[in-house]
Amino acid sequence: MNHESNHLSSAKPCCFGTKKPWLIVTVTLALLGGFFLLREHWGHVFGLWPYALVLACPLMHLFHGHGSHQHQHDKARSVDPERQD
Repeated sequence: MNHESNHLSSAKPCCFGTKKPWLIVTVTLALLGGFFLLREHWGHVFGLWPYALVLACPLMHLFHGHGSHQHQHDKARSVDPERQD
């Protein structure tokens, strides 16, 4: 019996359950690049936080809240079918 070939064919994936080590290398390099970029330009980034928060509020209201309103509207209509909106 050849146990060695069976062992090689059942080898586990490289890292974190993926067979694409280039993906891990790319993500790692992007995280390192982002860290050093933020470290060097933290003063500029910190100055933009108030504007980012002001911009995030309308964007959250625009994109986040629309899904739940329809369900509440349908419930109200099913409770009172003669209600005119």
